[in-house]
Amino acid sequence: MKTIGIIGGMGPLAAARLFERIVILTKAGCDNEHIPIIIDNNTNIPDRTEAILNNGDNPVFEMVRSALRLEFTGADAIVIACNTAHYFYDEIVKFVKIPVINMVEETAKYIIKSNPSAKCAGLLATEGTCKSDIYKKVFEKYGLELAVPEAEEQQYITEMIYDIKSSRESINPENTIKVVSALRKRGAEVIILGCTELPIAFDMFDICSSYVDSLEVLAISAIAYAGKDIRYDKIIKGMRMEAKCLGDVYENSKYDSCSTVCSIGAAGNAADECAAGGL
Repeated sequence: MKTIGIIGGMGPLAAARLFERIVILTKAGCDNEHIPIIIDNNTNIPDRTEAILNNGDNPVFEMVRSALRLEFTGADAIVIACNTAHYFYDEIVKFVKIPVINMVEETAKYIIKSNPSAKCAGLLATEGTCKSDIYKKVFEKYGLELAVPEAEEQQYITEMIYDIKSSRESINPENTIKVVSALRKRGAEVIILGCTELPIAFDMFDICSSYVDSLEVLAISAIAYAGKDIRYDKIIKGMRMEAKCLGDVYENSKYDSCSTVCSIGAAGNAADECAAGGL
């Protein structure tokens, strides 16, 4: 069985939730049948949105440190528990010899497999994720259009995200519901929750009956990569209808690591150089 490494700390609850979802979604009859998981909860990683939008501290150095620590401690593949961090994906993978499963790419493939007729997806995420075109660039490769909130609408989504982060008691979902409706009117056939806080709010207020949670998709892909079967009955409520359509796309099938993760064969020298430099 393969070992999965999680780059965490962005924020810490995202890594905890990803770990929990991998455990819950794995078919296992006892402790020893679960997937070995290593978490590097690196809270020194600078804010990704600040780096993208306002020329803040670059998070790549710390993210590479985490990736190398995970590789050196036995991880067979790495997952990053943050959507916005995937803006720096290409800068991270070149320093490790093991695959790094790309959450954004896995989400695109999940949509195609579970909803083959879909042509347009609506993205709800942080401002950094939306403005950096992380999803747009990947989705174009798969023939999917992407609808994103307009400036005022994005403020509502940002407020919702930070209300959940701060455990605010009085949260009004009305504006978020309006944004979902607006994305639907612009052609979005699928709603993507591209931030780990949003599924909490969507379940809490029943904002949308059907959506794709990128972190849930990442958990499913990590389980498949590790060679374990998936408990589709435990998939979060908003994704169960889509998951039913997947059949044996993941379950009881060989995981196609060549098409779904990035493994840089010539990364040895770069990794060695980073290690020598104290990363």
